[in-house]
Amino acid sequence: MMNQAPARALISRRAFEQNIDVLRQHTDAKLMAIVKANGYGHGVELIAQWAWEAGIDWLGLAQLNEALALRQTHTHGHILAWIYAPGANFQRAIEQNIDLSVGSQWAIDEISAAARASGRAARIHIKVDTGMTRGGFDLGDLPDVFEQVKALARDGIVEVVGLWSHLSCADDRNGDAVTDQQVARFEQARAYARQAGVDIELCHLAASAGILWHRKTHYDMVRPGIVLYGLSPNPARASGHDLGLEALMTLEADVILTRDVPPGVGVSYGHTFVTDHHTRLAVVPVGYADGILRHASDKLSVTANDQQAPIRGVVCMDQFVIEAPQAQAGDTIVLFGPANNGYLTADDWAQKTDTINYEIFCHLGPRIARIPVE
Repeated sequence: MMNQAPARALISRRAFEQNIDVLRQHTDAKLMAIVKANGYGHGVELIAQWAWEAGIDWLGLAQLNEALALRQTHTHGHILAWIYAPGANFQRAIEQNIDLSVGSQWAIDEISAAARASGRAARIHIKVDTGMTRGGFDLGDLPDVFEQVKALARDGIVEVVGLWSHLSCADDRNGDAVTDQQVARFEQARAYARQAGVDIELCHLAASAGILWHRKTHYDMVRPGIVLYGLSPNPARASGHDLGLEALMTLEADVILTRDVPPGVGVSYGHTFVTDHHTRLAVVPVGYADGILRHASDKLSVTANDQQAPIRGVVCMDQFVIEAPQAQAGDTIVLFGPANNGYLTADDWAQKTDTINYEIFCHLGPRIARIPVE
């Protein structure tokens, strides 16, 4: 398979297990592995299986369609989904034992109707807006919401499993005041649940940054995302390497062609780079259709024959060109990988392309094979 795929992402199980160990040093709470967006680009089925085998029985996927697709192959454990539109197939979700986030009145109405049609209680997590202004009930709405879901639970229509929210500034060194305010609002939401007599099994607030830097946000369960994959939620505060994490992914590709050229040769569209000496150029068969950001043009380098080989000219849809004097067709080059292997990292790529490390992984397209390695 590796020989047939001109580019591939090698995904390290050993690194994944190391990152789980680091997480468990930070918290005693249950872990919900966030595997949305195809496991942050790493391959959702692969990461879900590794999480299950590591003793994690909660998975989080943003979109309901993602959750329904994963449930076809991942029949065990709990799955939570939180993004869907009116008219979604809630009955199928309920029948497939997928937990649903509820943060609006229309969602309560449609999910309740689906539960009645299926004859099974819908497992729901009440979403409260504590400061993201992105989703969930306002605090002032919660007393009425809890009275409503209590009545639905009494009738066997819903089972209230969780109460949750999301932190907006937990990765920011200067964000403690905002985080404290969000915790206070979350505590108010918990108080409303108690006043209504609604028993909440799992309160969950912290994602990766909360796990690392705000222990008071851990509650019953935490939702690690980027740290599972070996990167920091804020490299400027602490790198993944500083935190004891290791990147799972090494992205590599095979050189498909080399050309020795004299000075004065323009490279790729628009000739944004022109050679100024005799050199060797090599073609790498991935491009922006595969998630290699066009913004990397003339800015980044890859590792070829243990040396940095700069990208020359514009990144195209399916390929880009590097300057690599020792390269031969069939050589393997590394675009990025773990810091301790001497490669450029996803953090390096993010910094040079004015984005965040999350986007470097999540952009990778389906033509890049994901290959598990030990």
